[in-house]
Amino acid sequence: MDINAPEFMEYFLNLSVVLTGFSKFHLQGTGVATLYFETIRDIIGGDLLRELLTSFHQLELEKQESNHESIAQILASEKFGPIARNIIKVWYMATWYTLPQSWRDVFGTKEKDGTFIISPHAYPEGLLWSAIGVNPPGAKGQGYGTWSEPPLVSLAKS
Repeated sequence: MDINAPEFMEYFLNLSVVLTGFSKFHLQGTGVATLYFETIRDIIGGDLLRELLTSFHQLELEKQESNHESIAQILASEKFGPIARNIIKVWYMATWYTLPQSWRDVFGTKEKDGTFIISPHAYPEGLLWSAIGVNPPGAKGQGYGTWSEPPLVSLAKS
């Protein structure tokens, strides 16, 4: 099956929801889901991405029947774990990090695998900023005069 088929984008979003803890609505609202999918596909290859997404989808179907933790199996996988962790980093920091040398020794070095920020547009959309409740430095300004008001930070009470 072609990795560019619409269901694989859906599987990618479903995997991303489980990996990041953010809703599909939030992920799609960043406007970078397709960019991330295409970038990851181009780095690791369509066959490997298809295998990861198909495995996750199958585990999700089995989970509904047997109530086991599908994401734990993906993260524990020698083959898929490093890629899944990189997907988390992509969503949170808009950065792809070079796959670990141990992974590359077993599964091969990918030509486009290297550490880089996926796009300048993706940086302000990183989930990191929503997760910690701040605007990304140097992007998404809060507006004139907001510097004169105290920050809206809620402190957790222990």
